[in-house]
Amino acid sequence: AAAAAGDEYELLCGVPYTALPFATAMSLETGTPMLMRRKEAKTYGTKKLIEGEFKSGQRVLVVEDLVTSGMSVMETVEPLRTMELLVDAVVVLLDREQGARANLAKNAVAVRSVLTLTQALEVLQSAGRVEAEQAELVRTFIRANQVNIPAAAPAAAAGDSDKASASAIDASSKPVSLSYAERAPLVENTAGRRLLEIMCAKRSNLCVAADVASMAELLALADAIGPEICCLKTHADAVSGWTSGSGAELRSLADKHEFLLFEDRKFADIGNTVVAQATGGVHTITAWADIINAHPVPGPGIIDGLRQAGAASNRNIGVVLLAEMSSKGNLPTALAPEYAKLTAAMAAAARGTVFGYIAMGAVAADEEAGRGAVVMTPGVQLAAGGDSLGQQYNTPASVIARGSDVIIVGRGIYRAQDPLAAAREYRTAGWEAYEARIGAKSS
Repeated sequence: AAAAAGDEYELLCGVPYTALPFATAMSLETGTPMLMRRKEAKTYGTKKLIEGEFKSGQRVLVVEDLVTSGMSVMETVEPLRTMELLVDAVVVLLDREQGARANLAKNAVAVRSVLTLTQALEVLQSAGRVEAEQAELVRTFIRANQVNIPAAAPAAAAGDSDKASASAIDASSKPVSLSYAERAPLVENTAGRRLLEIMCAKRSNLCVAADVASMAELLALADAIGPEICCLKTHADAVSGWTSGSGAELRSLADKHEFLLFEDRKFADIGNTVVAQATGGVHTITAWADIINAHPVPGPGIIDGLRQAGAASNRNIGVVLLAEMSSKGNLPTALAPEYAKLTAAMAAAARGTVFGYIAMGAVAADEEAGRGAVVMTPGVQLAAGGDSLGQQYNTPASVIARGSDVIIVGRGIYRAQDPLAAAREYRTAGWEAYEARIGAKSS
């Protein structure tokens, strides 16, 4: 890879952030200049997504640590091409062989991997570190979990930002009946796209509401059920034993098991206040959370505040707005459909930050606007019903059929005698309901 960088390519660009050390080492070794792609443009200064010295027409080699579907690579390729740079290859340490090579080829990007997962398994098996039975289970999983991502639209030139924006709006008119893989490129927010990518790769639309009492319980639960989920929802302010390092501990487990962290803070104040709430205190939410939610009651300023909070932590946080709630007699539902329409209008004006809703199913006003945003539904159990405090439960099949994308399950899993087995049961139920909705047996 280093030789290729020095002989064929004029620039290197690491996919943020894990691949940056690899790109830096290659740049130092070969003397090839390195560019850096920001996950979100700064709100001050040059406001550029691509940092570094470059000229139109130069060839760039993209560097990544590992690839699954290739979507994260395209999130770097597209802004490079927008700046009229030539990108035709990515070098990776590990190809997990779940569709990235084919998906990137559709976008004229060749994958050069140091290792494939198959090769790694062969080495580990020959060294006696992995049993033949376990290796075959991994190979079977790879074959059964292929991710197909549609080819991206041609990148607009740097001066065509208005056209690019219009194109994105037109593309968003795809209906919700599209698969998660087909919808992912239509989501402008990075965290929202990543959520759909993980759902495809893991064949899971399960988010667990980890409403446990202590940090030790939270970490143990996250580690146990991590392989089964696409997202872990937390209430950091309800967890005893939370320290300044707790967010980093959760972040490590999320990276290990490939799920996103959703802090259910339900922000509901003016912009300046939510900036302080999201970035400060012992929880420093924007330092570790991928997704946060907010009530639309304060108006658009709350979205601006959360966007600013994410930028202050150099992270592109995804926001979901509470369009509906699962508790009996809640006001958003009582004020429907006007409340949902106003919420959808706020979301439409902030697509780079807001990627979806908390709701009981597809938000009608959003669907009328053709956005097809991601809908996450709480209060899901295998049996419908309710509790003594007004929580109303719906089944995975019923909420997915109504247009929800992610089922949020709490007590049905964390209070189960075997949380991992319960998570697997909910994961299967949620995914089968999704496949039934799109009329296919693939992502």
